[in-house]
Amino acid sequence: MTPNPWFHLTIDRERLIDDMFAFVTDPTPARTARPVVRALDDIHPESVEVMESMLLDGTEERADIAAYVAAVFSSDGRSDA
Repeated sequence: MTPNPWFHLTIDRERLIDDMFAFVTDPTPARTARPVVRALDDIHPESVEVMESMLLDGTEERADIAAYVAAVFSSDGRSDA
């Protein structure tokens, strides 16, 4: 996401990381109905594709999700998690 001087998006990074991790570790097809999928599809649809890739790759570490969220949604790209 590119910073701009007119709009500032506030993100609850811990909750986003938790919800993305829950999606990636959910073995059921019902995971696609999670609210995080709809929200990301509206705000940053590429993240839904990344979550699906992480699922297929077998991502099991919350830290991997945290690193992705920091890289994409932090203005400085650093992780606090």
